[in-house]
Amino acid sequence: MEMVTREEKEALQARLQHLVENRPVISKRIAEARELGDLKENGDYHAAREQQGFEEAEIRRLEQRLAVVQVVDESQKTLGVVFVGAIVKIREVGSDEEELVRLVGEATGAAAEYFEATLNSPFGEALLKARVGETVNVRGPRGLKQFEILEIV
Repeated sequence: MEMVTREEKEALQARLQHLVENRPVISKRIAEARELGDLKENGDYHAAREQQGFEEAEIRRLEQRLAVVQVVDESQKTLGVVFVGAIVKIREVGSDEEELVRLVGEATGAAAEYFEATLNSPFGEALLKARVGETVNVRGPRGLKQFEILEIV
C-alpha cells in the first residue's frame, strides 16, 4: 500500500486518462506509417510502435499503482504529527536557517516555496510521524544530520 495526497492521486488519474485518450492517436500514426510501405526501414512506424509500447506500459503501471494507493487524511494537521501531504518548517541543528519541506508520496517538482521529500527517501522516512518539537536524524551521503521540527504549516 502506498500513501498519497488527494492532489497526487488526482494527478495520477489525470495522467492515466491522458494516456488512454492518446491511444487512438498513436494507432492512427501506426496505420499511416504502415501505409508508407516497407516496415523494415520505416522510421515513423518503428517510432510510433515504440511510443505505443512505452505508453501502454505506463498505463499498466498507473492502473496497478492506483489500485493500491491510499489517500491520507489531511485533517491530522491539528495533531502536531507529520503526515503525507504536510508542509513542515524545519531547522538543521546548529543552523539558524529555516526551511519548508513537504512530505509526499511521489515528487512532483512543482513547488518552488518548499522542497519535496518522498516517503521512501531517508528524509521522508525520518519525518513521517515525527512531532512538532522533536529532532529527527537523517542519514545521507554526507553523514548524519539532525533536523528540528518547528511547526506544521
